[in-house]
Amino acid sequence: MQKIRNIAIIAHVDHGKTTLVDKMLLAGKLFRENESHGELIMDNNDLERERGITILAKNVSINYNGYKINIIDTPGHADFGGEVERVLNMADGVLVLVDAFEGPMPQTRFVLQKAIEIGLKPIVVINKVDKPNCTPDIAQEAVFDLMYQLDATEDQLDFPTVYGSAKNNWMAADWKTETDNIIYLLDAIVEHIPAPISLQGTPQMLITSLDYSSYVGRIAVGRVHRGELRSGQDVSLVKRDGSIKKSRIKELHVFEGLGRVKVDLVSSGDICALVGIENFDIGDTVADLLNPEALTPISVDEPTMSMVFTINDSPFFGKEGKFVTSRHINDRLIKELDKNLALRVEKSAESDVWTVYGRGVLHLSVLIETMRREGYELQVGQPQVLFKDINGKKCEPVEQLTINVPADVAGKVIEMTAIRKGEMVSMESKDDRVNLEFVIPSRGIIGLRTNVLTATAGEAVMAHRFLEYQPYKGDIERRNNGSIIAMESGTAFAYAIDKLQDRGRFFIHPQDEVYCGQVVGESNKEGDLVVNVTKSKKLTNMRASGSDDKVRMVPPIIFSLEESLEYIKEDEYVELTPSKIRLRKIYLDENDRKRYTKK
Repeated sequence: MQKIRNIAIIAHVDHGKTTLVDKMLLAGKLFRENESHGELIMDNNDLERERGITILAKNVSINYNGYKINIIDTPGHADFGGEVERVLNMADGVLVLVDAFEGPMPQTRFVLQKAIEIGLKPIVVINKVDKPNCTPDIAQEAVFDLMYQLDATEDQLDFPTVYGSAKNNWMAADWKTETDNIIYLLDAIVEHIPAPISLQGTPQMLITSLDYSSYVGRIAVGRVHRGELRSGQDVSLVKRDGSIKKSRIKELHVFEGLGRVKVDLVSSGDICALVGIENFDIGDTVADLLNPEALTPISVDEPTMSMVFTINDSPFFGKEGKFVTSRHINDRLIKELDKNLALRVEKSAESDVWTVYGRGVLHLSVLIETMRREGYELQVGQPQVLFKDINGKKCEPVEQLTINVPADVAGKVIEMTAIRKGEMVSMESKDDRVNLEFVIPSRGIIGLRTNVLTATAGEAVMAHRFLEYQPYKGDIERRNNGSIIAMESGTAFAYAIDKLQDRGRFFIHPQDEVYCGQVVGESNKEGDLVVNVTKSKKLTNMRASGSDDKVRMVPPIIFSLEESLEYIKEDEYVELTPSKIRLRKIYLDENDRKRYTKK
């Protein structure tokens, strides 16, 4: 029975994790090379493909020489820490995937720390060894140093190292000798990752993940810790608070390839999915009917950021979306709580306003983007950092920020970070690039990415992870420039925008529909500016030289979702519909705004 290996894959964003899993599926003969059409099989939702990142942890399995290898693909961003922690509970070992040029990066550290605490056995895979100027041996030493810093045991530090290129489908013991397959890696997994210990006794399974099917509802996914589970068996569901409910397993599935297969029995050590368990949460235990014993529930890091969600009440309400009422938004947020562990939602008693707490701007923006693609219309406020009172002092979340930039613009980046209360911890040069490391308040990171990318002409690579709560660092200067606000609703004309171009930069195209109170641009000066962009040219039968000059339009600035969330001030909302992202003032009427500022 114990011909099972459960492994999770840990890597920094873009180090080739999902590509490697695809090649392992290929080696397990789950599909032929020409079937995937060059797309990554694992990143299967549109958002993941567009951004090139993994958001949801996924399970697949391959059969190799009679061994079943369960592979769990984990997200690399610290914002999805909730996903990572659940998933590592199902594994017995981890593949630590590192780029041969960049070495271990901050996000590798975040997940690796969790894996080492749980006591998982690592195999280090140095990927992309065919890159020019790469240093696989130095990368391997850097991983050893990192594990030593994270207090790894001697057994964990005695890890095997595999070199290769996932993209070119080869792995070997030495990076100088290229092979034509990844069999060496699969052999290393079978040899070095321990088999799950088969525990006899009453059944126990911790629910660590869930699936959803429109036919059978929610499906509990986890690893059988002890004993056996059978199809049709009566079990107890032990909740986090200790209460016990009776339940029955209607169907039992195990993972095979990219899908699931129905079975009658699953023994200790294998990962399975249970259909028929009612009202469960992640972290609950499925246990014996007569003698239930709970396993330790999963602990998840606390949220560090909050955002206000509210229904769309702009003049364009309901024109573009399918789901626009408060009931729709409330149901969708409650549904998200089922599977998004690090999320919290609070509804205000009086009005249709929800405060949503998450792990960072990326974590929350992925939820918002998913909702707008599903046809929801909503408005969200400026991201706010959560403060805590520790021993009578006001404390705020602080993050470790690493920025990799070309050497000639490092000075600019250091200055920008210092203004936002960032303290530089280290600075390392590597070829013509510099690796900068800062400790910075989470407030300082909001809006920093856009500025850094502008200053470095898009060359900077940024990553950050939550460190701890530290005493409040003082005020941080946010955007000083005021907003340009539309005075009237209607169609924006090139003639009007042209005459106002010296006042600031615009966010709208000519012929766009605008409404009174919409933010249509950024002023050159402090203080908001109300303008009429719907003014058309008055036609007369008089001609005068110079009055008919051609209109020269500067292209407008188009914000992505994250950029608009980082850009807005506290008296502004981002209005989101399936086809548009607009910025607006919370109070559309100018007199209301004046009253609000007086308050």
